[in-house]
Amino acid sequence: MDDGKTTITKREVPAVTRAVALLRRLGRSDEPMGVNQLARELKLVPSTVLHILRVLQDEGLVSFDPDTKRYSIGLGILALARSAIQKNSFPALVQPHLTELSERFAVTCLATEMLGPSHMIVVALSQSSVPFRLQVDLGSRFPALISATGRCFAAFNSLNPQDLEPDFKRLSWDQPPVFETWLEQVSEARLRGYAIDSGSYISGVTVVAVPFFDAHQRMNRSLVAIGISDRVEAAGLPELTRCLLEARDQVSALQITTKGSAR
Repeated sequence: MDDGKTTITKREVPAVTRAVALLRRLGRSDEPMGVNQLARELKLVPSTVLHILRVLQDEGLVSFDPDTKRYSIGLGILALARSAIQKNSFPALVQPHLTELSERFAVTCLATEMLGPSHMIVVALSQSSVPFRLQVDLGSRFPALISATGRCFAAFNSLNPQDLEPDFKRLSWDQPPVFETWLEQVSEARLRGYAIDSGSYISGVTVVAVPFFDAHQRMNRSLVAIGISDRVEAAGLPELTRCLLEARDQVSALQITTKGSAR
């Protein structure tokens, strides 16, 4: 029976999937890469890689060095990134809070946004001015379940624990928690409204994450503070957490105001 609604089924589009994989790999590389190396790492046929790279080159998304026969990410990608940033007010709204918190508590502060169902991406950040700090780059991608942010993601997205275990076991931790213990920490995050990772993800490092929510009360973004554990304890972990929650609430209120003004 035709009810007037169209059902769209998600289909795999191999060429698009491969093109995205090539762009991501080139984006992570510090040096230009050749066709054979890319094909080997991504488990693709070299001729397929070459064909896709030539199309991406024509579109300005990758650059080709005829002397070395190697490819690198192209400046054309900046136009796409600029459009995405201009259409997303979240980084601009959260940035002043990140700057204030990083300087006050001598931590690295960042904001993440969910990138599909399995990863998060850093969309804004602020590094403290202390001599030794943790380096995080804008645009860095992380598994959705990792560290304190991952506990929040699992806590506020109605995920089945049995479905989480395979992805959890693939995560890379310095001090990996037992899955059952991690599930208990997820439950704690749900009750408290935030999560803390004390040395599990990176030894000697404390990570605090507070979630943002979409209209359905699912976590879609996070505000995160990362610092050397001794330094975080000295600055005051409860106070840092309180300030992160306060900043989250202020940004959320601004987002509602901004959306209302745009109508």
